[in-house]
Amino acid sequence: MMRRLYPHPYLSLLLVMVWLLLVNRLALGSLVMAAFLATVIPLLTSAYWPARPRLQSPMRLVAYVALVVWDIILANIQVAVIVLFKPADQIRSAWITVPLDLTSPEAITLLAGTITMTPGTITADFSADGQALLIHALHAPDPDAVRDDIKARYEDRLKRIFI
Repeated sequence: MMRRLYPHPYLSLLLVMVWLLLVNRLALGSLVMAAFLATVIPLLTSAYWPARPRLQSPMRLVAYVALVVWDIILANIQVAVIVLFKPADQIRSAWITVPLDLTSPEAITLLAGTITMTPGTITADFSADGQALLIHALHAPDPDAVRDDIKARYEDRLKRIFI
């Protein structure tokens, strides 16, 4: 019964959290609306999303989110320093191709989103064969180091989270 009512339980939980953060108050009406959205949206979209993403360890996902939040804070400071104090002729922007070991569409989407949310980098394209992401970095004096950092810091963790 619960599986039919909540075909994507992680999505339902995420919808509740996002709704409560959007309304910014914990009231009965907010909780009822959050529960309604967490039930209806997954039911309406389940036909377009037949396979649930399989998580090996949900707690690792929580740790991953904490890592990303920390990296976003640090990257904001780094970008501010680059923009405010680095002369324009010393900024080394670069296009970087990151080959993917991930196969899960959800994991690849999460990696691309992580890169885009981190200030100073943006995911610009996804290869047609699904084997690489094209990244633009604001300042990358060593593009190989940026690529290796993305693979080690984010992709390896996502491989352990998603089956």
